[in-house]
Amino acid sequence: MNYSRSRRRAAMRWLTLCGILALPLPALAAQADDYPSRAITIIVPYGAGSSTDILTRIVSKHISEQFGQTVIVENRAGAGGSIGSAHVAKSRPDGYTLVMGTISSHSINQTMMKNLPYDVLKDFSMISLVAYFPNLLAVNKDVPASNISELAALAKSRGGMSFATGGIGSSGQMGGELLKLRTGAPLNHVPYKEVSQAITDTRAGHIPMLFYQVPALVSQIQAGELKALAVLAPQRTPLLPDVPTSAEQGITDFDATAWMGLFAPAGTPPAIIGKLNEAVRKAATDTQLGQQLAPQGFTMVGNSAEEFKEFVEQDIRKWAEVIQATQANVQ
Repeated sequence: MNYSRSRRRAAMRWLTLCGILALPLPALAAQADDYPSRAITIIVPYGAGSSTDILTRIVSKHISEQFGQTVIVENRAGAGGSIGSAHVAKSRPDGYTLVMGTISSHSINQTMMKNLPYDVLKDFSMISLVAYFPNLLAVNKDVPASNISELAALAKSRGGMSFATGGIGSSGQMGGELLKLRTGAPLNHVPYKEVSQAITDTRAGHIPMLFYQVPALVSQIQAGELKALAVLAPQRTPLLPDVPTSAEQGITDFDATAWMGLFAPAGTPPAIIGKLNEAVRKAATDTQLGQQLAPQGFTMVGNSAEEFKEFVEQDIRKWAEVIQATQANVQ
C-alpha cells in the first residue's frame, strides 16, 4: 500500500516536472522586473523610407530614451508585410523582437492572402495602436469630376474606370473597393509595385485615379498636377484642410484610414506587454514627438492592449466583408 502510494507520488512529481518543462523557455526566462535588460529589435515589414519605417524610427528613439536601452529598427520587406511579420510571429516571446504592423500586414492580409504564414489573432500579442493617417482619393487634373458622386457617375457612363494603388492588399486598394461597394461604380484595380510610378502615371493621365496616403500626394495637389476629391477618414487632414471627407459628401462608412500598431509574439508575458504599452502611450502624448510627426500626416494614438486587440478584430472583420462583397483579388 505504501509502495503504491509512493509510486503515485513519484508519478505526480514527474508529471508536474514535465508540465513545467513544457512551458515555453522564454516565459520562464523573461523577468518583467528586469525588462528590458538588452537591446530591443522592432521589425518594419516594409522597405526603408516607407511611412511605416519613418514612424518606427522616430517612435523607437523615444522608447529607447524611456528604457535606457538601444532599440534597433530592422527592415524585412516583402509579400505585403507578411515576411517580416512572420519572422516576429515565430520569435521568442520575450519582448525583445517586435513588429510595427499595419492595416495591410495585420488586418487586410488575414483575408486577402490565402497562405498567410501566421494568424494575426493567434500568433501575436497586441501592444498598442501607435498612429494612423488618412488615404486620399485623387484624380488626374483633367478628369471631369469634382466630387465622389460625379466620379462614380463618370465611371458608369464610361463603362468602367481604373484606379491605381501601392499594391494588392494595400489600404489604397480597400479605398477603391469601398468606392465600388458604396456607389456601384465599375472600377478596375491596377496595383503598382512602386507607388511613385503610380503617381507619375496618374499625373500623366495614363490612369485616371489614385488611392494613396495623403503626405505623398500633397505637393502634386498643391501644384495642380492632381485633383483631390476626398479624404477617406472621419475628419479632414490638416495637410489638405480644404479637401472634404467622403461623409461630408453624403457617402457614409467610406473610411480607409491606414494605421500602424506594435505587436509582440503570442505568449509574451503580460507584464512585459504592459511596460511596452506604457512606453508607447508616453510617446503618443509627447507634444514634441507629435509635432515632429504631424508634417508626415501621422496622428499618434496610444491605447490599451485590450482596446488595440478589439480594434484589430473589428478591422479584420470589416475588410473581410469588403473583400468578399467586392470579390477583390486574393493572392
